[in-house]
Amino acid sequence: MIILILNLKGFSQLIEDMAAALQSSATALIDVSVGSVIRAIFEANASLALWMQWLILQVLQTTRASTSSGSDLDSWMLDFGLTRLPAVPASGIATFSRFTPSLPATIPVGSVVKTGDGTLSFSVAQDSTLSIWNAAASGYVLPSGITSADLPVVCVTPGSIGNVLAGTITVIAASLPGIDQVVNGNALANGIDAESDMAFRTRFQGYLTSRSQATLGAINNAIVSVRQGLRAVIAPNTGANGLPLVGAFLVVVDDGSGYPSTQLLSSIATAVDAVRPVATTFSVVPPQVLAVNVALTAAFGGSVPASSDIAAIQQSIAVYLNGLGIGDTASVTRVAQQAYQATPILANVSNVLLNGTAVDIAPPSYTVIKAGQVQVSTNGG
Repeated sequence: MIILILNLKGFSQLIEDMAAALQSSATALIDVSVGSVIRAIFEANASLALWMQWLILQVLQTTRASTSSGSDLDSWMLDFGLTRLPAVPASGIATFSRFTPSLPATIPVGSVVKTGDGTLSFSVAQDSTLSIWNAAASGYVLPSGITSADLPVVCVTPGSIGNVLAGTITVIAASLPGIDQVVNGNALANGIDAESDMAFRTRFQGYLTSRSQATLGAINNAIVSVRQGLRAVIAPNTGANGLPLVGAFLVVVDDGSGYPSTQLLSSIATAVDAVRPVATTFSVVPPQVLAVNVALTAAFGGSVPASSDIAAIQQSIAVYLNGLGIGDTASVTRVAQQAYQATPILANVSNVLLNGTAVDIAPPSYTVIKAGQVQVSTNGG
């Protein structure tokens, strides 16, 4: 690596250098005091020199990936055929309900709901596996007698801004005949901002090292370049069933939800196929999901916990469990740590149980842990 060190000078130093150069060439003393003609010329030249220094720094900054930022970094990377990964919209479940279930009601795909303050919009997404899905109606049909339905929604605005808390989606933007209310019982997740400059540079390094292709590095780079937030485990000489198979490899991918879509898995398979070793076979599969239920007792000392304190503890623990990678262990002590970090009035945590036991849970191979029910009992009952 070549490190370029520039000998930059400030305004005062430039004036001092010019005065010293002039005095060394003159046979008499030169008046360079403030207000003199010579001093005015020196200051004008120093201003121009500072401007030239700034232009040089700007040119150097935009011609190196390590110092470029924003659109300059994008154009630099585009010369190598690499583009910044876009933002990923948040997704989750919203409950649509009604007061009078005497007649069927239809909720079309694309119906928009909003947060209580109206700043964020979410659209109903298609999930053909739900029993109330109706392809002919291009939406979900609630039969008579059914008061509510849990439907998938996706934030219209991509990015982490869509990871709203539970109970914040409460407004139906346009009339839905037969539907009276909407609310998200749980926080939305998996919203990711556009790839940062630092992450873009790091991925570029992986991109360069994978140019030989037919390597684990090339396969992993192909996977993470599909979209942000992907975690993968690559198992050489392993078949789709997880058993040993010479000449094959298994790719287990999680997008943070535990249930990556078929479309996403297909996109990953296409990317892997472009760099895989010749005469090999491979499979791209989602991970097995192990739900972990948490129970603990929280002591708040002399403080009286609010419902928001309990919710903050539950949310913090759920974020920790849902953030574990494929094969990562759920730790009892880390669960307790998340509880302490959630609220400052928590005095003690005890009786921490994961799936009914007070020991860490190590998932089987190719399995990812996700949060189940998080039950917080207080010292007051």
